Amino acid sequence: MLTLEKVTLRLGGRLLLENADLRLDAGRRVGLVGRNGTGKTSLLRLIAGELAPDAGEVRLRRGIRIGRIAQEAPGGEVTPLAAVLAADRERSRLLERAARAHEASEIAEVHTRLAEIGAEAAPARAARILRGLGFSEEDQDRPLATFSGGWRMRVALASLLFLEPDLLLLDEPTNHLDLEAAAWLEEHLRRYPRTLLLVSHDRDLLNRVPDRICHLEGGRLLVYPGGYDRFLRARAERLLGLARLRERQEAERRRLQAFVDRFRAKATKARQAQSRLKRLARMAPVEEAVHDPEVRFAFPVARVPPPPLVTMEGVAAGYDGRPVLAGLDLRIDPDDRIGLLGANGNGKSTFAALVAGRLAPLAGTLRRARGLAVGFFAQHQIEDLDPDADGITHLARLLPQEPEERLRTRLARFGLVQERAETPARHLSGGEKTRLCLARMTVGDPQLLILDEPTNHLDIDSREALARALLEFPGAILLVSHDRHLVELVCDRLWLVARGRVTPYEGDLEDYRRSLLEERRQERSRRPARPAPPRPRPRERRAALVPLRRKAREAERWLEELNAQRRAIETRLADPGTYGDGSEIAELRRQLARIEGEIAAAEAAWLEAEEAIERLEASGAG
Repeated sequence: MLTLEKVTLRLGGRLLLENADLRLDAGRRVGLVGRNGTGKTSLLRLIAGELAPDAGEVRLRRGIRIGRIAQEAPGGEVTPLAAVLAADRERSRLLERAARAHEASEIAEVHTRLAEIGAEAAPARAARILRGLGFSEEDQDRPLATFSGGWRMRVALASLLFLEPDLLLLDEPTNHLDLEAAAWLEEHLRRYPRTLLLVSHDRDLLNRVPDRICHLEGGRLLVYPGGYDRFLRARAERLLGLARLRERQEAERRRLQAFVDRFRAKATKARQAQSRLKRLARMAPVEEAVHDPEVRFAFPVARVPPPPLVTMEGVAAGYDGRPVLAGLDLRIDPDDRIGLLGANGNGKSTFAALVAGRLAPLAGTLRRARGLAVGFFAQHQIEDLDPDADGITHLARLLPQEPEERLRTRLARFGLVQERAETPARHLSGGEKTRLCLARMTVGDPQLLILDEPTNHLDIDSREALARALLEFPGAILLVSHDRHLVELVCDRLWLVARGRVTPYEGDLEDYRRSLLEERRQERSRRPARPAPPRPRPRERRAALVPLRRKAREAERWLEELNAQRRAIETRLADPGTYGDGSEIAELRRQLARIEGEIAAAEAAWLEAEEAIERLEASGAG
């Protein structure tokens, strides 16, 4: 389906790919991984035709549809459901033609094609995708202009999933999702019927969805079988093997060179010395193993007050006098590591703001320990950075009396060292901006950390570094994240935010994931079906049946011919006399594989036509 051959790509003066090769077969689900800045998004743009290679060739199978999420979030007065349905332009054009058509032949043609593309089921399928991504029935009929940018990006993702392109290119699809929507997306992608190339830093997603991992490092693309954990083991073994091979080769080089140096001047040994010189010249150097530098984060250690840090008795919280959460009777102690569960819109951010002291309670009593300092990280803080100020300036505004050396030390705790500490925010990557926001949240040496989706722009190594730093932190942690791996590593308690309450959740994340999937299955079974489209008139139905019946008959004849060809080849393969020529056997087997593929296609065409006939005949019954 897709082949990259000796591809070189430069962007902005940086070499991203150099003589890179990749083959992607139809039906594969491949995870594309690599550190931030290595060129993963640029590779997707190259495949989508948005960039051209500097050298080499990108080949795609003729006629395939490529899908990549739109960069701009949709907006306006159109509803999410209408926006998703409008993404299928062919269906929209056919429906417009059907409304205008009067000739029987055109009506038949349009209805045949609508049946082929499953137009009747499209509204239900679009609604199911939107529901999975967190849109209620009411949300699906609200104007897009009333949603935030993150929710509108969900609509863009839903539109892409609805189209089911032959090659689906996804770049960090969980960034705008909560844990609940991410769990649904994971199940959806595991069942995706076509080809998928997925860029993600979500370790659980990369373990559950792809059947291959493609690693982009040093300008090359290396493919490993299995999910992410298996890739890590295989890569470690490969690097170890390369190191051992280099050691053996260097030892052999030294041995050959010692012989040459010793005997080159001796006539009796000159020929052997020349032979060893030629062996040295022919010895290809072993590929240099690429070792990524270790990423480390560190939160400052402060004296933690005695328990409790925070207590709530009958607390209600909300906005403009209207409670979002009520009846909160909770306590947070210094050794608590709490993960918040609950769909977006249920009040997780409200609860985080309440604990952080950024939102006053509407009712009840909330007490904090004397001298408690709270560090708060929220998703929007990245957008709030001054684009023209560097990291040192951002911290100096919060700590005007602090010498520059100490400000640099704070930034270095999160990997912003030397020139990166002096780089304006507009020139930092998303991951570097996240690191700067983490450094800012440590001002005041907090004893309680509240983190709302801190990993959206961090690569996998940085996420692991964040997890290690949180595990070493001596205070309390309140974490909201769609990254299940991070939550499982860091949190030992789970609280569920749902139906206006915050309550302890007794199970683990896998229990919660299973309950979400079961709940959605039950909702689908309870939900009334959307109104069926109007029945076609008898004349239209008869006209639409004619080409469908013709298509079914042609598929039957095609099947008969293919089955006859298959029987003939199987007869020849069963004949012992055929086995005198190995090339003939190989050719017969190639023909048999081709014919079996055509039989499967013919059976699918026949079944599709028969089902369309049944639907049309049923629409006229009664």
